[in-house]
Amino acid sequence: MKEKFLKILLNPKYIFGVYLIISVVTAISKYFRGDYAINNYLIFKNVFFNTVHQKNLFIHYPDLYFDLNHYGVFFSLLIAPFAVMPDWLGISLWNVANTFIFVYAIHKLPLSDPKKAIFALLCLQEYITAALSLQFNIALTGLLMLSATYIYENKEVKSVTAILVGVFVKIYGIVGLTQFFFIKNKVKFILSGLIIAVLFFVIPMVYSSPQFVIQSYADWFHSIVEKNNENQALGNMQDISLMGFFRRILGDASISNLVFLAVGLPLFAAPYLRIKQYKNYAFQLMILASTLLFLVLFSSSSESPTYIIAVTGVMIWFFIQEVRTPWLIGLLIFVIIFTCFSTSDLFPKDIRLNYIKKYSLKAVPCIIVWLRVVYELLTKDFEKDYSLN
Repeated sequence: MKEKFLKILLNPKYIFGVYLIISVVTAISKYFRGDYAINNYLIFKNVFFNTVHQKNLFIHYPDLYFDLNHYGVFFSLLIAPFAVMPDWLGISLWNVANTFIFVYAIHKLPLSDPKKAIFALLCLQEYITAALSLQFNIALTGLLMLSATYIYENKEVKSVTAILVGVFVKIYGIVGLTQFFFIKNKVKFILSGLIIAVLFFVIPMVYSSPQFVIQSYADWFHSIVEKNNENQALGNMQDISLMGFFRRILGDASISNLVFLAVGLPLFAAPYLRIKQYKNYAFQLMILASTLLFLVLFSSSSESPTYIIAVTGVMIWFFIQEVRTPWLIGLLIFVIIFTCFSTSDLFPKDIRLNYIKKYSLKAVPCIIVWLRVVYELLTKDFEKDYSLN
């Protein structure tokens, strides 16, 4: 019995199957709780209908949903097949599609099957948090992972497509370009990227109009600027980041993002000076881990469901280690407890509200891991010190 259980537990196919089942269960559970619970999905599907009817995508529609949309007009194409379905089915398949991209990206990592299975298991709690929000973050994480693995496989067109889907939906996808220096055929990557970008820009015009699409990009820019300003507030559900942690500890919401980026960007960029390490896939994957963590830790838009991105970065860092010392294992446990489970019932409500939320403490373990990742990128020999099997 024990051997059979371990065989299932260490088989990624079974774990990926669990993910797909959970994707449907979480979607249906949200559907039966009413419109308030599926508000994110109502926003998403109306990006398509508002595009068709050429209505501003970035203003309030209180008769349809609360809050605002912050996804680009290209998103209308991706959500269209789901939007025209009954909500219970559209929500379920939307979650399944996002989940499939994520588990496929794990499948593509250069790890043994048991490592892939455990990798997925350790991401599960954060995945559930994201799946319950019905957001795009799950797919975005997968797309960023795929953009890196496709570059290593010399599949430049697939890589740039994965990046551009993320860019045109949520702008965050642009961080996929952090793998650019590892591309062998840069001309092919750039030319195919330009062609695909033009297609992504033009396609929504087919079912709306050129004027509407162009105006939508201008409106999108303004909505992002406004959202960033709103996010920099003490005690809200956003800015669960390195920046939010310091702003809240210091009690000063006015500290500019630029103050943190002035330190964070040079630290993030410094490993690129190690050109001799570029050829090592482990180095490329560690850059990916740093990117996924940086994206969340240095964004005022980061909220609890966003952490599927950061935690995936943590897992990439951990699973490519050749030797997992007690210190590294301790860091992983710290992330699992205080990042993955900090917003769950594992912690009393008073602690969640008065400490974890108030001071953005969910970000702290990932901050420490990111600093560790940067240290390794700057000091380690990636041909000798890391294992990809």
